Amino acid sequence: MLYLKKYQLLFLLSFFVVAKSVGQPVKDSAVLQKHALPKTDRQYRYTSGYIEEVPVKEYQWASDKAYEDFNDIKFGVRIHWGLYSVIQQEKESWPLLKKTNAEKQAYFDLYKTWNPVGFNATEWMDLFAASGMKMFAFTTKHHEGFSMFDTKTRVKQRVNYLAPNGPALEDCDVAYSIMETPFKRDVVKELCDAAHKKNIKIDLYYSNPDWYDADFRPYVWHPLQVPSSGKLAVRNANLEPEGAIESHFGKNGPLIVPDPTPEQVNRMMLRHRAQLKELLSNYGKIDMVCLDMWLGPSVWPQLRQTMIELRKIQPDVMFRARGIGNYGDYYTPEGFVPGSKENTQVPWFVIYPLGRTFSYEIEADQHKGAKWIVHNIIDCAAKGGNFMLGVGPDGNGKFHPTAVEQMKQAGEWLAINGETIYATRARAGDNWKEGDSIRFTRSKDNSVVYVHALAWPATRKLTLKSVVPQKGSKIYLVGYKQPLTYSYSKQKGLIIQTPASIKKALAKNSGFAYVFKIVQQP
Repeated sequence: MLYLKKYQLLFLLSFFVVAKSVGQPVKDSAVLQKHALPKTDRQYRYTSGYIEEVPVKEYQWASDKAYEDFNDIKFGVRIHWGLYSVIQQEKESWPLLKKTNAEKQAYFDLYKTWNPVGFNATEWMDLFAASGMKMFAFTTKHHEGFSMFDTKTRVKQRVNYLAPNGPALEDCDVAYSIMETPFKRDVVKELCDAAHKKNIKIDLYYSNPDWYDADFRPYVWHPLQVPSSGKLAVRNANLEPEGAIESHFGKNGPLIVPDPTPEQVNRMMLRHRAQLKELLSNYGKIDMVCLDMWLGPSVWPQLRQTMIELRKIQPDVMFRARGIGNYGDYYTPEGFVPGSKENTQVPWFVIYPLGRTFSYEIEADQHKGAKWIVHNIIDCAAKGGNFMLGVGPDGNGKFHPTAVEQMKQAGEWLAINGETIYATRARAGDNWKEGDSIRFTRSKDNSVVYVHALAWPATRKLTLKSVVPQKGSKIYLVGYKQPLTYSYSKQKGLIIQTPASIKKALAKNSGFAYVFKIVQQP
């Protein structure tokens, strides 16, 4: 206990030193602009009132090369797998908040019997590779607090929802992890090992809040709320109109308990930091860390120090900006593709579930389809971003057959058209599209433009106004060996002949979108 108190004292002193350095910002305005999140981003708005716009001088973002590699990815997969998968619960951990006390206890205890023997990391990576995915994101810990990795940290206080006199805080000493299940295998390690062998980039999702560990109260709708919740946890009236906060908890409401003590707050931040250090220290090269949600103003100095220390472990890891403002390297529009180019230089990755939510989708007809996947990949790439498909396995670690089929179909399209997506860039200005059915990407050196027709031209010719082909060059439909007939004039633009016979000669699954490769006039 004496050692712990000394450690905590050093911990507090380190925060004071870092807090004193605020106000000594990076001075290069061009660099700052490159890392400034869009003011419209919802997660940014939650924390903008207390996280400084300009990071402290001790903090560094990932390198330019890391940003370049991130922008090359274009397509990946987002896997939510946790206790919610055991009961095929939609919306991941979120329904936990509205459960009765008995249901909460039963949910938190699911780990005691969970044994997903069907899980095979190599099979997952083989599927992702066949689907054309260049990265995967995995939930190392969702809001429920259950760790899918071999954490050495310990939860010291939790709630007994079935205590004789009603729900009550109780002391404990558990990791609350996959290693305490009958399965006893480090899922994150197996996935990272398999991904490294396949050269698939790794994004480890980590929830800042933790609804099992009582030390983490009351952040982000924790089931435990306290008298000082309004002060400790961010409440943004513009984002949450009156009654919205209560709606997260339903008729049962949260459990009101005393404010956390200073010792509990320090213990929370120590555990939070230690878990993130484990993820960046124990699993080889990690390309991205997908932080989720936020904590609050009173603990921001501690979280800021955590970010400084994490950056020293893996300098080129790309951090999602949730909960850390402009300290982040990328952000993720969720459940939609931006209508146009984003008004920011910060890299982005759309995250969008194939089913109704990111959890396991049990209904075959609720999967959106391979054509939907391909069109979103194209749309995001044309606007300068990336697309991450959300798919959840069941409690035994298996994906729905319909999800597998649709992912592989998208992969077949990418096997033919990959050069028009991977490592491409958006065209300048508003030239990312023409009309509703044409999207553009380009090579990095701007010598080649790729024209993505989301439907075959009905008039048997494709007319483009914003592309000037290099004189004497040939134009090809990707996947078709013969050059196409075309004409160009300043008055009429570029006209490419697209007879139906060409469409019929294309390979299976080429019809999700048709891509024309054009060498541009310098």
